[in-house]
Amino acid sequence: MAAPSGRSGRRLWAALVPAALLCLAARAAEEPSTADFDVRPGGEVHSFSRSLGDYTCTFTYSAQGGTNEQWQMNIGVSEDNLLFSCSVWRPQGKSYLFFTQFKAEVKGAKIEYAMAYSQAAVGGQSDVPLKQEEFEITETTVSHREGKFRFELSKLMIVAKTPRDEL
Repeated sequence: MAAPSGRSGRRLWAALVPAALLCLAARAAEEPSTADFDVRPGGEVHSFSRSLGDYTCTFTYSAQGGTNEQWQMNIGVSEDNLLFSCSVWRPQGKSYLFFTQFKAEVKGAKIEYAMAYSQAAVGGQSDVPLKQEEFEITETTVSHREGKFRFELSKLMIVAKTPRDEL
């Protein structure tokens, strides 16, 4: 499911996502789930991955301008093992790099909600979402949309549903 449209849908997700992330944070205390990595400019394609159990999140990108920026990836699985989350962001808020492409991919789960932001909330600032036409969401990926993406990225957030084992 893509990011909801309309005010009531946004309010529903605005309430649901923090609740899901709180559940995931409780689980995250059991296993390390945050990793720092450098986003490197230079126009080459780079990837960074983290796995937790059967689930993997991979962030692939190409960027130009500036110097390396420190970013973080946080992954978690809910206690009931029904949700997997992956967040990739620049903790300082806004990235000054010029992203020519990006893709976040989850393995082992299907995306229920995803959002991309040009600025991450920090120091009293709010998250600034990308316009819906700038990125696309499939069952397992969130990626830039060629010709529509405006080259700004500071945060990606994914909540994916894990497969259920039927008895």
